[in-house]
Amino acid sequence: MSAATALSARGADRGGRPRDAHASAASIGLWVFMGVATALFSLFIVAYVVRMSGDDSMTIALPWQLWLSSALLVAGSVALQWAGGASRRPGPMRARRLLLAGGLCAVGFLGAQLWAWQALLSAQVMPAGNPAGSFFYLLTAMHGLHLAGGLVGWAWMANAAWPDPARAAWRIALCARYWHFMLAVWLVLFALLGWVTPEVARFICGTS
Repeated sequence: MSAATALSARGADRGGRPRDAHASAASIGLWVFMGVATALFSLFIVAYVVRMSGDDSMTIALPWQLWLSSALLVAGSVALQWAGGASRRPGPMRARRLLLAGGLCAVGFLGAQLWAWQALLSAQVMPAGNPAGSFFYLLTAMHGLHLAGGLVGWAWMANAAWPDPARAAWRIALCARYWHFMLAVWLVLFALLGWVTPEVARFICGTS
């Protein structure tokens, strides 16, 4: 084995990602950010449950567009996961297509969320008034902002990975991890908004 081959072997993990300081720092930084974001969303979830236990709370009919946005986010998460695997195999075209699909699905998710907002506003569900409506706009906006920030990271990653996805496999893996996190957060929020009624909230808070 040549010296260059030995260095290359030491510089890559089992998934083919380079074990350099930058990759390790980026991975740790992403875990820290996701931990902070988890704490933030957890506080909003607790606040939602407590507020929904009030006597003035009413449920709202969630627009069907949320199912579309959920499907798009699932598809984007899967596409980026597959892009990470494709980047470690010969031929860059499949990885490039999957990277592009992941980003387009995220853009579609944001568009579907705005469509859902428009549907609620047309139904006279305003940001002020009913606590369920207020928290719907707040929670979806917070999640949308985090995903929009992720799109900035995706664009940076895609620019670096496009010439040679294999050399940027660790970047793709980090982007996929964040997409999985955003998907998990959204599924929790979707379930919260759809199933935590005032009755359920009062039961949780012990005020029923």
